[in-house]
Amino acid sequence: MFRNDTIAAISTAMADGGIGIVRISGDEACQVMEKVFRPAKKKDMKSVDSHTAHYGYIYDGEKKIDECICLIMRAPHTYTREDVVEINCHGGVTVMKKVLETVIRHGARPAEPGEFTKRAFLNGRIDLSQAEAVMDVISSKNEFALESSLKQLEGSLKKKIEEIRKVIIHNIAAIESALDDPEHMTIDGYGQQLLVDVKKLKEEITILIDTADNGRILKEGIKTVIIGKPNAGKSSLLNILVGEERAIVTDIAGTTRDTLEESINIHGIPLNIIDTAGIRDTEDIIEKIGVDKAKESIASADLVLYVVDMSRELDHNDDIIMDMIREKKVIVLLNKSDLDKKIDADWMKKKLLKETVEISTKTQEGILKFYEILKDMFFQGNLSFNNEIYITNMRHKNALNEALESLSMVEQSIMDDMPEDFYSIDLMNAYEALGYIIGESLGEDLVNEIFSEFCMGK
Repeated sequence: MFRNDTIAAISTAMADGGIGIVRISGDEACQVMEKVFRPAKKKDMKSVDSHTAHYGYIYDGEKKIDECICLIMRAPHTYTREDVVEINCHGGVTVMKKVLETVIRHGARPAEPGEFTKRAFLNGRIDLSQAEAVMDVISSKNEFALESSLKQLEGSLKKKIEEIRKVIIHNIAAIESALDDPEHMTIDGYGQQLLVDVKKLKEEITILIDTADNGRILKEGIKTVIIGKPNAGKSSLLNILVGEERAIVTDIAGTTRDTLEESINIHGIPLNIIDTAGIRDTEDIIEKIGVDKAKESIASADLVLYVVDMSRELDHNDDIIMDMIREKKVIVLLNKSDLDKKIDADWMKKKLLKETVEISTKTQEGILKFYEILKDMFFQGNLSFNNEIYITNMRHKNALNEALESLSMVEQSIMDDMPEDFYSIDLMNAYEALGYIIGESLGEDLVNEIFSEFCMGK
């Protein structure tokens, strides 16, 4: 799994910019640097202090490649716990590639995707949950996803998992010691003592699992579908939320034939919005395809925005829509509140038992109230980030579910008065399942797969 050689990669975006960084890591990072870097003022680069910056030039033989600042960082106080050199050159794509080619020609090899972070993990500087949080920080789409990722990067999840595993291994050791030396140790009645720990651990793991839905929303955004009959104002609503004329709006019913997707941020809440075709009975083949797509989108949505033209009476198409959304999270938006009203908001709320607000996409009346309902629905009205750990990784959630199942089996064995070695087997399964999260129970193939998702220079 570990190749103890010297690697190099471009760590900034492959685009024209002010600065580009070529990162080198490994036992021979400094030797490679000495072959390509010439300081502007003569000095012995072998003896310079760690974590210092030096102005000079990159040379390939006698050919000057670029002017740069060279950062020297010596092990173990580096990102990878190896010697690390970062060459800060000009940010053009061509010059960065040229500097990297020069570095590789003089002793480094191209880094694999995520290999710098992989080395930080393998060298024990971070655990696997922290390594995965690095990628989450980079790909954060909103403030809350960023704060959640930063907490995991600081080790919040690692600390929690280690606390749970410590209790489990303590009980395993007690049971195994007594089974190995029954003359001097007894575990009579130990099951009831263990049961207290198991129930507490199950509660703690369940709390973590329960954060997974919010964690996914924080990371990926709320999958939001705008539905309603034709000409109810769905596209007008999308344009208001996006802040531009993204969808075509006309008085002709059935203008939207296909789904239209946009990612937006409302008061810090990430929404992945899908505007759909108006749902109604139609003989138009193309429009019918759009209606079928709208129905499919409802099934996978986190949130449904049901737009109703309150200047018109409900009909059988509304009945079809309401039957489809009864089990979903829904906000009913009674649009065209600036016109004569044919639908009562209180009556509609009682009929559907869903949050209901009157709006006008023409005057934007009620839009702020809709935002408040949205915040209450997903974050209990409190958008300030707290100390709760959010599970944002499906691999972590699956491992927690495995651990919870194993602890449930321990609980059942105690209730059934089974022999103590049954407890030990399932406790160890729980211990190992939790180890998957922090990287203590993983095979080489899975580690390689996880880090292959990283960008090249990280």
